[in-house]
Amino acid sequence: MELDEEQPASHYPSLAELETDGVCNFSAPIVTRLSAAWEYDHVRASGSVETAAKLTCSRCLAEFEIPVSSDFTIFYQEAKGVEYAEEEVELSDEELISATYQGDEIDVDPEIAEQVLLEIPFKPLCKESCLGLCTQCGQDLNEGECGCDRNPVNLKMAALQKIKIVK
Repeated sequence: MELDEEQPASHYPSLAELETDGVCNFSAPIVTRLSAAWEYDHVRASGSVETAAKLTCSRCLAEFEIPVSSDFTIFYQEAKGVEYAEEEVELSDEELISATYQGDEIDVDPEIAEQVLLEIPFKPLCKESCLGLCTQCGQDLNEGECGCDRNPVNLKMAALQKIKIVK
């Protein structure tokens, strides 16, 4: 089965929450291409998601846009009785990328939203070399120096800076 879908970010509750919280704004719809097939006792869904997001740089507060793209494979298994292990168990790679379904339909929306969420940086940077803002005056240091004295002060020794030594 093949699925090509284009939905606004508001279609996915977790992505709509990102926009509401001001974390980012999606400037393009979520484009999903998905291929699903039965394999033994599970369904293998492979595909990709693409969109674009507007973020605020965590250093200089400038807005910038990034492309968001992810390729994924998810194994869907029919939900059966829940079993809990009392011991720690190591999960295989296949178990880490699996989900369950009930009935005759599989809702892929949560996994699509998850793939987009995984690509949104926790501390977004407009560029790796971003210099940020001056801690004294707030000048964007990417645009040029401001002339403030930004020498680090060791707070343990700050009181000693006020001492005047007279000879």
